[in-house]
Amino acid sequence: MTLSKQPVLLVHGGAWAIPYDAVDAHQHGVRKAAEAGWRVLEQGGTALDAVEEAIAVMEDDDTFDAGRGSFLNEDGKVQLDALIMEGSTLQAGGVGCVERLRNPIRAARKVLNDSPHIYFVGEGAERFAEEHGIALCANEDLILERELVRWKDAKKQKFLTVPPEFAGPPMDSHDTVGAVALDAHGNISAGTSTGGTLNKAAGRIGDSSLIGCGCYADNLSAAVSTTGWGEPMMKLVLSKWAADRVEMGEAPQQVAQAAIDRLQSRLKGHGGIILLDSQGRIGLAHNTPRMAWAWRRPGENADGVQSPRG
Repeated sequence: MTLSKQPVLLVHGGAWAIPYDAVDAHQHGVRKAAEAGWRVLEQGGTALDAVEEAIAVMEDDDTFDAGRGSFLNEDGKVQLDALIMEGSTLQAGGVGCVERLRNPIRAARKVLNDSPHIYFVGEGAERFAEEHGIALCANEDLILERELVRWKDAKKQKFLTVPPEFAGPPMDSHDTVGAVALDAHGNISAGTSTGGTLNKAAGRIGDSSLIGCGCYADNLSAAVSTTGWGEPMMKLVLSKWAADRVEMGEAPQQVAQAAIDRLQSRLKGHGGIILLDSQGRIGLAHNTPRMAWAWRRPGENADGVQSPRG
C-alpha cells in the first residue's frame, strides 16, 4: 500500500478561548470523534463516511457548538449550518439555518447523495431531510441551560468586551467542529458543522457551510475545514485559497499557517484551520488561545487542545 493509500483522519472541535475547565471535555470529545471516524477508515470505508461519522459524534456532544448545546442566536434559538464535500467528484451537500435537526451533517450528506442541488436552508432543508428519512426534533431539545445563561450574559454585555486586537465577535464564542479524511482509495473529503456565533442575527449563515469558505475538498489539492469568526473567512474564501496553495505545491502545514496569518493580517480575523492532502500530509494552525484537535494514521494517533508544534 502506497503512502497516498494509507488512511488519515484529522478533526477539530473549535478554535477559541477554550476555558481551562473545559479543556478535558474538548480533548475527550475530539478523541471520541476521531475514534469514530477512524473505525470507518480501518474497515475500508470512504473518507466521506468517516467525516460524517466523526462530525456526528461532535454534534451529539454537548461540549461543542454544533447540534445540541450550540450557541443561541439573538432570538434565543439554536440555528445550525453544515456542509460535507467529496474530493474526487467535487460533490457537496449543505444545510443552513436549520432549527429542528439534531445532526445537520447527516442532512447535508443526504443533500450530497440524493439531490441535484447543493444547498438547502431553513424549512426547505428540514422538509428535505424529513422526506429522506431524518427525524425532526423540537428546537427546545437542542437548547441547554448553560447556553441560555451564556446568551443572557451576551445580551447584557452586547459584546463590549471584544479584545482590541480583533474587530469582531469575542474569541469566547466559537466552537465549530470539522473533519477531513483520506481513505484507502486515495480520495479526500471534508465537513464542517456549527451553531454559529453567540447571539448572531437570526438567519445569519457563516463560513462553515459555504463551499470554499469554511469547507472544501478536491483530490487535486486538499480537504479543508475552518473554525472561528466566519465573516472574514467568507471575504477571503479561505478554504479554497488554502487548497489552491497546496495544489501549487506548498506543504499543508505551511499553507495552514499562511492562511491564518492572512486572516489576521488582512482582516484582523481569528480562528483555526485543518488541511489534508491526497498524500496524507496534514496542516493545522490557529491564532486563538486554544484549538481542539485530534488525528489518526496507521499506527499513530494524537489529540490536544493546542496546535502541535514543530
